Amino acid sequence: MKHFSIAIDGPAGAGKSTIAKLLANKLKIIYVDTGAMYRAVALYCINNEINYNDKESIKNILDDIDIKIVYKENNQRVLLNGKDVSNEIRTNEVSRGASAVATIKEVRIKMVELQRNIAKGTSIVMDGRDIGTYVLPNADIKIFLTASVEERANRRYKELFQKGVNCSLEEIKNEIKQRDKNDSSREFAPLKKAKDAIEIDTTGMTVEEVIEKIVKLIPKDFYN
Repeated sequence: MKHFSIAIDGPAGAGKSTIAKLLANKLKIIYVDTGAMYRAVALYCINNEINYNDKESIKNILDDIDIKIVYKENNQRVLLNGKDVSNEIRTNEVSRGASAVATIKEVRIKMVELQRNIAKGTSIVMDGRDIGTYVLPNADIKIFLTASVEERANRRYKELFQKGVNCSLEEIKNEIKQRDKNDSSREFAPLKKAKDAIEIDTTGMTVEEVIEKIVKLIPKDFYN
């Protein structure tokens, strides 16, 4: 079996993390949630009362931020300066902050270095906004997942509702539109489909259907 990499990109709420995680489990390889790293940066800013839209302030504190990805029982855990923040980074406020700090070139350079180091010497599924175009431009398989804004907002709403979070569907829809704008218009490594990526519109599809479609694209000698 050879080492291989699968890059999954797409806008917020397209199902990247869910699909990537389950796909990695199915193939018995490592899953890397790159968005969690940007969330950790945003959480640091929030905890230290640093405006996550203040680019200069964030550039100045990057050396104070240590992010590590560790795996416990095949689950990715995110350590921020030695503390496990895997659950803390999943709030709406952190989501907004992550989208903001991800537009900063210096932040992305630091995170990408970490992401590429993880990818060395092991088979992985990595998801994010610029994996196939910038982080792993030589990935063996590149997938671009998308879905309508309405579908993505409904998924997020249901996810938060099940967690007992009181939220507005319209507010979530507006946040997704704003994140799409931030991600696709940033100057450095913006969200876009790689030329050699296969686009899959997940609107109306089940998770199982999406995974089955991706598995059919992977040569069996990669994982058998």
